[in-house]
Amino acid sequence: MTRRLAAPLFVASLLAACGGGDNPFGNPPTIDNPLGTGGRKLSFVYFQKCVNPVFLKLLPINQNGQLSSNTCAGSGCHDNASGTGGAFRVLPAAAAVDLANAANTPDVVRTSDMYKNFYSSQGEAIPGDPQGSRLVNKPLLRNVLHGGGLIFEGAGDENLKLLEYWISRPMPQGQDEFSSAANAMFSTGDPATGSCNTL
Repeated sequence: MTRRLAAPLFVASLLAACGGGDNPFGNPPTIDNPLGTGGRKLSFVYFQKCVNPVFLKLLPINQNGQLSSNTCAGSGCHDNASGTGGAFRVLPAAAAVDLANAANTPDVVRTSDMYKNFYSSQGEAIPGDPQGSRLVNKPLLRNVLHGGGLIFEGAGDENLKLLEYWISRPMPQGQDEFSSAANAMFSTGDPATGSCNTL
């Protein structure tokens, strides 16, 4: 009888030593859940021009030392139809939306495939906190598993900089994802003619 009780007590004490406190199945008291930015949105125009193309690029993959390449939107990765990459999904053939066309109202844009990519990507981000966002941490293998392996070798990767820049600059409080405040995210102050800022 004593041996039967000793094993579960031993396991519980080991779990408590891992940071579980009094409840061996609870979270450690040092868990830091970063606060969001009060419902602020990320920029759609910057996503469309600068971030979505990253998902379509052929990128190097390091899978436990095995080198290969694929796109984030590729089959077996985050492709909406055949991907195995969890909740983050990309429609590879999503057409760009002409935001200068007055017929493309926010309600119309929100039905587009490009917006579906935007919405899925924003779900992997904490607006204002790129370092706390899965969209940044998973391809870096930073304290989280990524079945697709290591995608970005380090902080200097230009594709990673685009993701971080987008996440770090949410639209002003009370403005939606189509806010003209996003114009400052482009070199000329105009998304149509400017290049994507990363600094």
